[in-house]
Parts: sequence; structure tokens; C-alpha cells
Amino acid sequence: MKDWDDAFANMAHIPGADALPGIWASDAAAYRDSGVAVDEHRYGDQPRETFDMVWPDGAPKGLAVFVHGGFWIRMDKSHWTHFAQGARANGWAVCMVQYTLAPTARIGQMTAQVGRAITMAAGLVDGPIRLSGHSAGGHLVSRMMCDDSPLSGDVLDRVEHTLSISGLHDLRPLMRTKMNADLRLDEPEARVESAALHRPDPRANLTAWVGGGERPEFIRQAKLLALIWEGLDVPVSCTIDGTHDHFSVLEDLRDPNGAITRAFAP
Repeated sequence: MKDWDDAFANMAHIPGADALPGIWASDAAAYRDSGVAVDEHRYGDQPRETFDMVWPDGAPKGLAVFVHGGFWIRMDKSHWTHFAQGARANGWAVCMVQYTLAPTARIGQMTAQVGRAITMAAGLVDGPIRLSGHSAGGHLVSRMMCDDSPLSGDVLDRVEHTLSISGLHDLRPLMRTKMNADLRLDEPEARVESAALHRPDPRANLTAWVGGGERPEFIRQAKLLALIWEGLDVPVSCTIDGTHDHFSVLEDLRDPNGAITRAFAP
């Protein structure tokens, strides 16, 4: 039987990965302190129902949304602000979303929360919308483009592109992991929350982006969504990015000319 805990164990296979959350928090704080305009907005009554808006120097060309990962059970928006750097430099207002974590919330509730956050942010910024998320965040933005999207038609009409970075698109294997003690996934919820098991919204335009050095399961999940949605007549592709691991794949989001930034918010 496959060891599903090991299949999703990124940090265990990346030397020095235990130090990364502290590094991200420090880099994010330094970027917020560098003089960029950042303000917090509340989209609901729950403690974590907030997002940060990172504003460009001039009028925004549109809204770029980033949803953090952490297997739906850890991290918050304060770890990721520096990854808005490339999109902000390209003229986008960048919304850094956070949501209630498991076990307090189930994944279906998180999907609804992200939909509300995007809807509120869309009311603050005119123009096109670009969605991106990492790992669990890749799952959550992919869910925005499914046939049961929590986004209204008016908001979906503005979404130009969705970038799922190392996203999880079939959640059923997670039921066989120890982390499911917190996630509490059962078969019905795992099916409903798996983008690969949905028809895409006809307006979907999605790239599944994954590092070539990631755990094989993450590469399989990226290919899976692209293969299924390609057969459902929406623009979808899969990019395997060099030898990047699950975390180094994010680094070029800090570069306005980085390939992943061009896919996110050019």
C-alpha cells in the first residue's frame, strides 16, 4: 500500500526546509516595512477572515489574488507578502488572502471564504482579475473556476487567468493521511472539493504549475487537472518548472520578469 503521508511530505525531503517558515515571515515583514502601501481588509466576522491589499505605486492595472498554502492547517497571510513583489512591480494590486484553518473549519468552508474574499477585493479594484495560490491555495483558486464556483458571474467575467502552483486537485488521497485527523475529509466532501472531479466554468483559463523536483504526487496532481480539463474544452495547461522543489518554485514571484510572475500577473 502506498505511503500517502510520505507522498505529501514536502519538508521531510527538502534539506533545511524547517527553517523556511521563519525565513518567509522575516522576508515578508521586511517587504511590508520597505515603504510599500499595505492595508488590511475584513471580509467576514471570523478572526482569520481578512486579507491584505498590497498597492502598486500608480493606478492598478487590475487585481492579482494570492492564496497561501500550508495544507489547510497552518500559515497565514503574514508569511507571504514578499511574494507579491513581482506582481506589484508590474502594476497590479495584490490581494493576499487568509482563511480559517482546519480543524476549526472544513475545506468546503474555506472555499466559500476565499470566494467571499475575492468578491470583496474585486469591489476595491477595477479591471481584470488574476488568481493564484500555492499548494492548498492552488486547490482553493482552482475551486473558484469550477462549475459550482462561489464567485458571481460578474466576478468570473473579469478573471483572465488562474495559476495553481503545486496545487492539489484530487483530495481523495488525503483521506489516507494522518493530517486528515485535522482535515476531517470524508468521501462526499473530498469529491465536492476536488477540482479535477468538476466540470470547469466555461470561462476558466488555468495553468497548473509545479516544480520538476517536487514530490511525484504534486506533479501527478498538476498533470491530472490539466489532462481532465483539456478534455472539457477550456484553455488549460501544465508547466513543469525545471528542478524546483515545492518551495523554491515560488521564489521567482519576487521577480517582475520571472516566468512564474509572467504567468501570474505580467
